[in-house]
Amino acid sequence: MQPVRILIVDDSAVVRKLLSYLLASDSEIVVAGTAGNGIQALARIPGLKPDLVTLDIEMPEMDGLETLVEIRKLYPKLPVIMFSSLTEHGAKATLDALARGASDYVTKPSPGEPKGLSQERVRQELIQKIKCLCKVSAPQPRPVPKPIVAASRPQARIDIVAIGSSTGGPNALCELVPQFTADFSVPIVIVQHMPPLFTRQLAERLNARSPLLVQEGKEGERLQQGQVWIAPGDHHMTVTRMGTEFTLGINRDPQENSCRPAVDVLFRSVARSYGANVLGVVLTGMGSDGTRGSVVIREAGGAVIVQDEASSVVWGMPGNVVAAGLADRICPLEGIVPEVVRRVSMRRIYAVAGRT
Repeated sequence: MQPVRILIVDDSAVVRKLLSYLLASDSEIVVAGTAGNGIQALARIPGLKPDLVTLDIEMPEMDGLETLVEIRKLYPKLPVIMFSSLTEHGAKATLDALARGASDYVTKPSPGEPKGLSQERVRQELIQKIKCLCKVSAPQPRPVPKPIVAASRPQARIDIVAIGSSTGGPNALCELVPQFTADFSVPIVIVQHMPPLFTRQLAERLNARSPLLVQEGKEGERLQQGQVWIAPGDHHMTVTRMGTEFTLGINRDPQENSCRPAVDVLFRSVARSYGANVLGVVLTGMGSDGTRGSVVIREAGGAVIVQDEASSVVWGMPGNVVAAGLADRICPLEGIVPEVVRRVSMRRIYAVAGRT
């Protein structure tokens, strides 16, 4: 197989050299060329024919967002990874880039990170995401026919919805969360793989668009209907039962699946706290985070639905849940909220019947 060809676009010669050096450590990747701004990048794409572009946001003449818009017009399927600063401005710009069609992002080394560790983090994240987006050495779970409905099981009342997502997740959440109406009767808790600042920006963006109150998770907050809580970057989020009340917990326990926050951590905690009254939702994302947590939800009697392959940016997380036989239903992105609402609306029937 031919190595994956990368075009690095950044106005800093130091950054271009650093990324070229980091990517050179992998024999399956080759830097086909570099560019110092968007105008140069657009001029070089036809000749270089890259398989993927890494794109800085702050550049002279034509910045990353402007360049991204033009790339999407001319090359709608060309994967683009934004190289973002770990700042408030960088977080906002990254979410803007994802909304404009960026495939994913990697954060630049920050001043607080030790140099060696930060470079290794960037190297690992960038190589993993390049290979995943270009489908190199990262086979996707085997596709399965649609529609899929698991073997019929008794359906318990739903008291909480727990959602996990990663690559492609911010856009998926921006489509899904605003669809819930203000009278949605159970709380929603979400893990989206993102660093600090980015999760707060995402929560604020969703809150501005949604009838529900969307916030970044806080220690000790009591869960109520009409609320959406997003795990803060670099922190796990859990749910704990205290009598008849359910509260959030925030911690910095070790990473799971190389992630913090991790979907598995949240899923295990809601299964422990709510038992069978849990609906897990696994959206687009790289890797297998959420699979082991889905096992715990199903063992407790809860249900799990997942996003389908066709509408996922990466069918890693949902695909692995399907491959493990844990999905009660597979839905296209536009079918997720109707399915969640249908299942949650059964609460009224259970209340009348006196069932739990």
